[in-house]
Amino acid sequence: MTIVVAYSPDRYGRAALAHGAAEATLRGEHLLVVNDTRGDALVDDRFAHEEEVARVRGRLETLGLTAEVRQEVVRDVAEGVVKAATETGASLIVVGVRHRSPVGKALLGSVAQRVILDATCPVLAVKPDEESDGI
Repeated sequence: MTIVVAYSPDRYGRAALAHGAAEATLRGEHLLVVNDTRGDALVDDRFAHEEEVARVRGRLETLGLTAEVRQEVVRDVAEGVVKAATETGASLIVVGVRHRSPVGKALLGSVAQRVILDATCPVLAVKPDEESDGI
């Protein structure tokens, strides 16, 4: 089985990665780290650069996990995460969540919320620990 982590190179993505890695270790499962972008902006702060991807791979390797990092340009990021989980028969999706204002929720929606609603497997929603910055 596979655990899918919806990853972004920020404290929320790192929290999701830490919890996903812990679950993969506990369950003895493969970890698929999904870092997709819509590709509609010149710079997407949620799309990891090569150095960040290398750091993530190195850390997961150090933890002894069998892991894959997937980066794709997709039409819809939430749909890409759910599709990855469906294609791999994932047992769990892990997403980082942040507090958002009511206006932000109404205008922008939320990738995490859409993943939670559309997923066909359990979803673990995590917030970053105040003292930690993930793995």
